[in-house]
Amino acid sequence: MSTIIGLSGSLRKGSYNAALLAVAAEVAPDDCTVAVESIAGIPLYDADLEAAGAPVPVTELQEKLDAADGLLLVSPEYNQSIPGVFKNAIDWLSSFPLGGDKIFRDLPVGLIGASPSWSGTINAQTAWLPVFRGLAMKPFLGETLYVGEVRGKFDEDRNLTDSALRDRLTHWMAKFAAFVAAETKQG
Repeated sequence: MSTIIGLSGSLRKGSYNAALLAVAAEVAPDDCTVAVESIAGIPLYDADLEAAGAPVPVTELQEKLDAADGLLLVSPEYNQSIPGVFKNAIDWLSSFPLGGDKIFRDLPVGLIGASPSWSGTINAQTAWLPVFRGLAMKPFLGETLYVGEVRGKFDEDRNLTDSALRDRLTHWMAKFAAFVAAETKQG
């Protein structure tokens, strides 16, 4: 049984990316658990804060991530790139006390995202690749999942109404879960 930590890169209560993450956890294969966690409460990175000791939301998430087999990032796209709040969270997680080498090195990571634009999150997902490389993560590159024009795929309560997207996400999660399981066996 694999455990994957799932993080949405949006703090907005009605986030489509948080809704997409919830569905990804729901459709994950039976031999995989997606634990939906949050980046809420993580302050802006500040080396003075770090020197005083990492904030509790950071250390709690670090411990959960350290015990996980994989990481699923569900990233919106802001101004053609990574949302600052999401990158900030990863910067904190790669720092004191456990450190990026321990947490991220060789960690299987998957990346999906949703956007109101037609292009989905193509630019944000591309912008994440140097971060994965810098942290020595193992990105799942077998398939991509960009959800464009997302407003028509969820209802006002953020319930997925698009059966084709549910099928695509189910297929993607099966492939990603298999990737995580294979990488875990090798490690």
